[in-house]
Amino acid sequence: MKLGRLNHIGVATPSIEASIALYRDVLGATTIHEPFDLPAQGVKVCFVDTPNTQIELIEPLGEASPIHGFLAKNPAGGQHHVCYEVPDIHAAKAWFEAKGAKVLGEPRIGAHGTLIFFVHPKDMGGVLTEIMETPKGH
Repeated sequence: MKLGRLNHIGVATPSIEASIALYRDVLGATTIHEPFDLPAQGVKVCFVDTPNTQIELIEPLGEASPIHGFLAKNPAGGQHHVCYEVPDIHAAKAWFEAKGAKVLGEPRIGAHGTLIFFVHPKDMGGVLTEIMETPKGH
């Protein structure tokens, strides 16, 4: 398995609109994509472009959302995960499992429209890690 580039940093927020204002008005972000719902993962998502990666703002879509539990412990929000690209999602999953890492679920379509999975923080130095197949054409 070959680890690719850092694709994005996921930031949980109780309000995407308030977070957009922060990134735009305080941090000077100029490219902020339109928020959209991702019901399969129980979240609303908005990407903020930076010169070398993206910030993925994540707001829960109800109490069943995995982000809801994170915000219960961190009411102001905060860094939720980091996401790295890999050329082959299935080979990456097999590689992590062979190393004894706990993969959280099967590969599924993520916010970029490509296959993703998460690796448990206890196996990744305390950081929830998203592994994403590199989008075609990149």
